Amino acid sequence: MLTLSSTVKTYPKLPYEAMAASVLGTRYEVSLTFVGADRARTLNQTHRGKDYVPNVLSFPLTKDAGEVYIAPSVAIAEASKFGMTERGYIGYLFIHGLLHLKGLDHGTKMDTLEKKYRAEFKLK
Repeated sequence: MLTLSSTVKTYPKLPYEAMAASVLGTRYEVSLTFVGADRARTLNQTHRGKDYVPNVLSFPLTKDAGEVYIAPSVAIAEASKFGMTERGYIGYLFIHGLLHLKGLDHGTKMDTLEKKYRAEFKLK
């Protein structure tokens, strides 16, 4: 199940619920919140002790629930660096956050799964 909220005016329409179900299964409860740069920085400082504006943050709450925060302004600025559209990159960041909720760390396995889900959801 997916709960979607936003503190910013715009974010791309993507099949977020289907993406979450594909990565985590249908029993996992995930909230996705689009936030501004200030809120993203505060979350990063409070929960990770890091003082920068992240593009995505994910926080597992239980084995069956977690939260993902995406800062669209950061993602939009970064998308072209990765050769992706803004829409595609934000979708990729959501998948990245979901994989962290699933327990994966950065590495080959995560990279392989990100490519799989990018292809499944046609994120370019």
